[in-house]
Amino acid sequence: MKPKILILSASFGDGHNSAARHLAEALEEKAEILVADPCHIGNPRINAFLCKAYREITTYTPKIWAWMYRSTDRQDFSQPLPFIAKTEDAVANLLTKFEPDLVVNTYPLYPYMVERQFSVGRRVPIVTIVTDSIEINAAWTRSPSDYFLITDDHTREGLITRNLAKEKMNITGFPVSPRFESLRKVPPNDPLNPFRILFFPTARSPHVTDIIKAALSHENHITVVLGRNVRRLYRKVQSLKKSFPGRIHIKGWTHKVPELLSSHHLVIGKAGGATVHEAIAAQCPMLVHHIVPGQEEGNIELLDRFQTGSLATSAKTIRESISNLLADDATLWREQKNRLSQHARPSAARDAANFILSKVKPS
Repeated sequence: MKPKILILSASFGDGHNSAARHLAEALEEKAEILVADPCHIGNPRINAFLCKAYREITTYTPKIWAWMYRSTDRQDFSQPLPFIAKTEDAVANLLTKFEPDLVVNTYPLYPYMVERQFSVGRRVPIVTIVTDSIEINAAWTRSPSDYFLITDDHTREGLITRNLAKEKMNITGFPVSPRFESLRKVPPNDPLNPFRILFFPTARSPHVTDIIKAALSHENHITVVLGRNVRRLYRKVQSLKKSFPGRIHIKGWTHKVPELLSSHHLVIGKAGGATVHEAIAAQCPMLVHHIVPGQEEGNIELLDRFQTGSLATSAKTIRESISNLLADDATLWREQKNRLSQHARPSAARDAANFILSKVKPS
């Protein structure tokens, strides 16, 4: 019989769900998988409100989010919290009904809830996938997980200094789509004619048009992926498209992010864990135009340490950064491409799946 693996995720940011979904893809032929969001199951209306509030706060008032994030770093989650009682009940029901052989968490609060349920029932291994890099909230590291799957050596070194046991950590990378393994990447010797830029905007519409104009210097082409911001941004980008015929391509919601990243020369996006690690897997240099204080600070630091991307939050710095990348026959861009080939982990989901399967205890 196939082992039963429960994957618990959450919708606060795209990274948790992205990691859960891609891990499930890598596991689907070797295990019986259930991916669930206890926050949504426990109280869907409140969860939808909180997810929307999270997006609004992190986009428009990041300083408020920074304060909230730092406060959770000091919070003790080892004891039940009344305001998430329904979420904990959902975790209990999932464990009872599915009876997993191993539980995977991509959100830091769930391991505490799972462990409390195990105090009165059969215990199975708890694996936590840390979806952030370098800057890791204590909610992750204090959890009663048996194993932690982390993104890179720099994150591992930081966690060791915070007294997380070495034997609990395994570097698998961020679980990106398994499709990255087979996709052809743009080579470092590409002629760059034209230089193709992929842009993931936030909902800050005035900033979006400035970024697009800056990115179109040097006769570049740009693909704008609007995602959930279609209603807010489509007319504005469509109007701009008429001023640059043939050079602006607009996409709404797409399931082909791996293909887009692998076929473009540069990506401009926010410093979310999923986006940053997908860019690395695609060997696509990155400019970060928006950063959420707290968990995303470590992602931009990772790009800086790898020397494969940088922070560029204004139209001026984006224009200057692109000019630097393309100077002297794109010497800097080609150097970044070569470095990315050393750090890319396109097989991260498969590597994580193999590790997880190795920890399933025989029935």
